[in-house]
Amino acid sequence: MRVAVVAVPGLGLSVAVARRALDRIPGIARTVVLLPAFGHRAPRRKDVAPGPLAELLLADLPTECPVVLVGHSASCQIVVEVALRAPGRVAGLVLVGPTTDPRAATWPGLVRRWLRTAAHERPGQIPLLVRAYARTGLVSMARGMDAARRHRLDRTLGGVTCPVLVVRGRADAICPADWAAALAAAAPQGSVETLPVGAHMVPVTHPEALAARIAAFVDRRIVSA
Repeated sequence: MRVAVVAVPGLGLSVAVARRALDRIPGIARTVVLLPAFGHRAPRRKDVAPGPLAELLLADLPTECPVVLVGHSASCQIVVEVALRAPGRVAGLVLVGPTTDPRAATWPGLVRRWLRTAAHERPGQIPLLVRAYARTGLVSMARGMDAARRHRLDRTLGGVTCPVLVVRGRADAICPADWAAALAAAAPQGSVETLPVGAHMVPVTHPEALAARIAAFVDRRIVSA
């Protein structure tokens, strides 16, 4: 099967962040789509919940072939909603460090897990993140996270019919191992992998390892199926 890979960066992130892994996947069409709060500043009255953003993403998807959607962090909710709305157009999902575990869906819970994860992140990524967050704006990011934390990804995945790969970094406390495993189990065709390196920001810190997992998933579960 011929497919294209489409990535949606996590909250506040940029095309450059998503392309660090995407550009290491050879022999397949690859693109990045930015959305309000997810790379673009969100207008004040714009609804940034996963459902409405899924409609925007669906309008931007290639039409010449099915797509494998790659979400990171809170954008995982968006790509899953697209798969529910247009199952014939989505050949597979890759969910990288997906949020939000209902056990930590409050703002204090999110902050605690973020702090536990931040201790394992590479400081060298900070300038790249600062530039990306400045473009999107902290208010837009906070609105996007507030909407995403109310979305039950574990329940939504039960309606997805395509293959799903959940990937996390070894030290990711935002997406702990048992939460990633629960999401994979919730999807009818789900699987899970924990990278031997990294934390929540593996698209930035370990793009080679992430690209290898995405490429293997596309080859084994989509193209060769």
